[in-house]
Amino acid sequence: MLDKLNFFIVLAGERHFGKAALKLGITQPSLSAAIRQLEESLGVMLINRGSRVQGLTEEGDRVLNWALKITADTRTMKEEIQNRTKGLSGTLVIGAIPTAMPAIPEITNSFLNRHPNVKLKLLSRNSNEVLGALERFEIDVGMTYLSNEPLGKLKNVPFYDESYCLITPKENFTCNRITVSWLDASKLRLCLLTPDMQNRRILNQRFLQEGISIIPTLEANSLIALFAHLQTGQWSSILPLSLVNSLKFHEDITTIPMEEPQLRHKIGLVALNRDPNTPLITAFLREAELLVSKKVDDEMPKIASQ
Repeated sequence: MLDKLNFFIVLAGERHFGKAALKLGITQPSLSAAIRQLEESLGVMLINRGSRVQGLTEEGDRVLNWALKITADTRTMKEEIQNRTKGLSGTLVIGAIPTAMPAIPEITNSFLNRHPNVKLKLLSRNSNEVLGALERFEIDVGMTYLSNEPLGKLKNVPFYDESYCLITPKENFTCNRITVSWLDASKLRLCLLTPDMQNRRILNQRFLQEGISIIPTLEANSLIALFAHLQTGQWSSILPLSLVNSLKFHEDITTIPMEEPQLRHKIGLVALNRDPNTPLITAFLREAELLVSKKVDDEMPKIASQ
């Protein structure tokens, strides 16, 4: 039954027998037979069938919710028993927004130093995909925006504040600028992330506050594509400072903080607020909390001396 429930979860996500079978590593006839057997054992139709999957029936939606809970609880049970006998092990799946990727190693390195038998799988996802993947139990933990997303009952651990800067050829600003205005930035040849990404939606909102409707010359859903264009010395972009600090641009390119009021958004870890949660998820969130606590302790002497 458990295998069939897993098959059903994947099929519900893919909405296509062929794609679901490929993802599961089984043949399409085997998948079709398993779903038929699940329907027969439950006594209800789960899928509206046509030439392809046309969606779930009302009963299918209810079974999907139960299937997600059952498979998640089964995994939690296995991890908890394994943790008692062999120590923390298994694979933790993390989904992170692209701009937060440079912050991930700080947590993963510290976590693996403490739990060397754990394996990690890191996936790049936009903020909407992170939340959706958590709800479908496709990832265990997400790193995303905490202030601009409908987090609902998700457990969260704030990790850092995101602020923004302009990356641009030095020739665009000959004087030593401490900050750059949003109006001045809007006049440049901009390459930005696509509007489906929260980073871009935040920028659009900030430009609108200044009465500016921004139309970039180039949009991309890949940070690598933006970096490649920036490195040519013919483009400008506005990106999180934490991300820019992890990169190396050639000497003809400069970075300038955006003017006040500066954009600041909380970035942190999110996970389903389940009781009990899996030992892996609990340990990973705890590691992040310890790192945040250490940062606060390290900053206290600096603040006191000012």
